[in-house]
Amino acid sequence: MIRLRQGDPLELLDRRWSPQVLVRLLDGPQRCAQLAADIPGVSRRMLTERLRELEAAGIIVRHVDAGPPISVSYALAEPADELEAALRALKAWAATKAS
Repeated sequence: MIRLRQGDPLELLDRRWSPQVLVRLLDGPQRCAQLAADIPGVSRRMLTERLRELEAAGIIVRHVDAGPPISVSYALAEPADELEAALRALKAWAATKAS
């Protein structure tokens, strides 16, 4: 079970762009540039802010590969089974509404 380190989990998950980031991370680790390209309308500044908040809460982890070149990626924290199940259900529901 994920234990949030700070704040109300619903408040953090309810913030703009947080659900989109988490859904993208269901497919595995992603670099910031890839997340920015996959989430239309999010600015780099806002994406960085959300990534930092989710990392501080223990929901995602940041991995730095020393390279060269240096590479930073983000992934869902382990274990994320409960959150992953909820996100997949939300993603499936949204897909039915988009059709």
